[in-house]
Amino acid sequence: MSSSRFVITVIGLDRVGIVAGISRIMAEYGVNIADIRQTIMDDLFTMFMLTEVKSDNFELPAFKDAMDLIGAQLGVQVIVQHEDVFRFMHRI
Repeated sequence: MSSSRFVITVIGLDRVGIVAGISRIMAEYGVNIADIRQTIMDDLFTMFMLTEVKSDNFELPAFKDAMDLIGAQLGVQVIVQHEDVFRFMHRI
């Protein structure tokens, strides 16, 4: 069984159900939360998660599509990046 880690970023106007909707999709795809940071600044919701998938049959494109769909339904932007890509893009 292989393991992959991803960074998931969620940003948008705060509303009821964001965490529930995002975590429901994650559970459906077997994505585990390894670390999480969330804050609300005025009415702006932000959440950053380091996640892990331990499955040989995980389909990243399908997962990204599902996260885009739930993000649109919730009115938030959801970005899914492999941990290596995230670290490369945000290095100093």
